[in-house]
Amino acid sequence: MTEHEPYLTQLTNRLLAGIERLPADVRSRHTQYLLAAQNPDGGFSGREGGSDLYYTGFALRSLAILQALTPDVCQQAGQFLQTALTGSAGVVDFFSLIISCYLVPLGGGPDLLAHAPAGWQDRVAATLESFRTPDGGYGKTPGAIHGSTYTSFLVALSLQLLGRDLPQPEKLAAFVQSRRRPDGGYVEISAMKRSGTNPTAAGVGLLQMLGGLSAEEKQTTAAFLAALRSPLEGGLRANDRIPAADLLSTFTGSWTLDQLGCAHQLDWEQVQNYAYECERPIGGFRGGLWDEQTDVEYTFYGLGVLALAALMMD
Repeated sequence: MTEHEPYLTQLTNRLLAGIERLPADVRSRHTQYLLAAQNPDGGFSGREGGSDLYYTGFALRSLAILQALTPDVCQQAGQFLQTALTGSAGVVDFFSLIISCYLVPLGGGPDLLAHAPAGWQDRVAATLESFRTPDGGYGKTPGAIHGSTYTSFLVALSLQLLGRDLPQPEKLAAFVQSRRRPDGGYVEISAMKRSGTNPTAAGVGLLQMLGGLSAEEKQTTAAFLAALRSPLEGGLRANDRIPAADLLSTFTGSWTLDQLGCAHQLDWEQVQNYAYECERPIGGFRGGLWDEQTDVEYTFYGLGVLALAALMMD
């Protein structure tokens, strides 16, 4: 990551460059799928229920990398997000709200953060700090005893988007290092012994924001992630005990390998084929070959995998 470049900016720019290389019909069908998924209130749903901040964030991020954020979509999304600015939320929803508020004006919608109640960003930063845990990380709930690797990653991303410094970064770095295991991967909670793809992606992302990893750490982490490829499917597995690949792990693992400078350790043709097998002909992606439904979250992961594959195979 280049100096002073926010993590999400680098991710978005990388995916934008890859999406531009995809065939026009691929980009079009997923754009139409996402546009059709917007609810009358301006938000987006998961597989059931009404509009949700989490899924709205993924839908807007997907439309952004497809360069399909239109003023109409963003005006409607802004109306939904406006109702959430005065409510309370957990870290996951705070992150989804902040990134959505960042994206909406880029597509011609309202600048919600500029018109938020006075001191809103400061209050959000203070609320996020209430999730701090004694081990130096951030927990899923205020007052938690142990931190969550993924939640800590989301807090750091949220503070970057808000333009706020991360409090006591050295303690957070020590927390992340405590979640590293001898196989080079990272775990979500302290009691776990077996590393997983997604907490490893979160751990590496945090350390990139906090100063980086050593060359030896990069090598062992890359070897751990590359070994999680499913030989039959081509995608990556969540951990070495799960037989099937999934699109989330394939995206987070391949993105992390790319960031470690070790993307060559994957067979990108197989990775690309796996993503296309998870795609529906009318648009949208399933969570894996075992899944029967599409949703906007997995559509982001599917587009992300295809974008990275396009860059690697160019």
